[in-house]
Amino acid sequence: MKITVLGAAGGIGQALALLLKTQMPANSELALYDIAPVTPGVAVDLSHIPTAVNVVGFSGEDARPALKGADIVLISAGVARKPGMDRSDLFNINAGIIRNLIGQVAEICPKACVGVITNPVNTTVAIAAEVLKKAGVYDKNKLFGVTTLDIIRSSTFVAALKGKQPQDVIVPVIGGHSGVTILPLLSQIPGISFTAEEVESLTKRIQNAGTEVVEAKAGGGSATLSMAQAAARFALSLVRAMQGEKNVVECAYVEGDGKYARFFAQPLVLGKDGIESIKDIGSLSAFEQKSLEGMLDVLHKDIELGEKFVQG
Repeated sequence: MKITVLGAAGGIGQALALLLKTQMPANSELALYDIAPVTPGVAVDLSHIPTAVNVVGFSGEDARPALKGADIVLISAGVARKPGMDRSDLFNINAGIIRNLIGQVAEICPKACVGVITNPVNTTVAIAAEVLKKAGVYDKNKLFGVTTLDIIRSSTFVAALKGKQPQDVIVPVIGGHSGVTILPLLSQIPGISFTAEEVESLTKRIQNAGTEVVEAKAGGGSATLSMAQAAARFALSLVRAMQGEKNVVECAYVEGDGKYARFFAQPLVLGKDGIESIKDIGSLSAFEQKSLEGMLDVLHKDIELGEKFVQG
């Protein structure tokens, strides 16, 4: 199994690379790429950790050497959000980066599963899909917007409120990956109930958790460590499914049946070729139904922005 991380010298990328080096199956390969010249050094640094995962590093303008033979490509390249910026402010810079990198993926490893971490995910996944489509290699079962951070935050916040162990609390999160488009399905957590006030305040906190980190870091960056943990969890779940493990379920932002929007985050069963099946979102509470209807306009606009960026 070979995983390539694009944007591997950044705050998310280095932490993600560390987690993958220590948790990938034996005899796997981890390829690190970033424009920054430090990247081969990051690979050497990681290679001193005693696990049977081979690490190689590449830097410069050309990501293609890192992509050769990749089974999974994780893209965290781009600029981070700073105080006062919303995710749309990231768009102009990160959109171009994603278009360029996905173009190289289309050329070198078109059959790889691709996990897009770079924000704004609601839009960057649409860009990736259009670039792959133009290249004639788009497979909607192999393109994922990594929204796992919303799931781990939900588990953490719910567990803290209800006195549970975070690993025992599983919260499906649907919709998109910013602001009101993030919808935790608190009504679907077995054995836990909430007051209307708790639902409202928890939902708001989960939706604004990224801003919570940006403000707490006081200009020093956005969520990197928790995002790296989330991306590693998703990637390692994908590895297990691709190696034949059954019933591996993760939420991610993907192109499904288009019932709500062209791209929509919901629970997926992962398999050898990416998405094996997309699970139904189940029955929603009145609050969740209203929130779902209220987000769709924003989600459609985010997706359209990405499509138009590539189509011109």
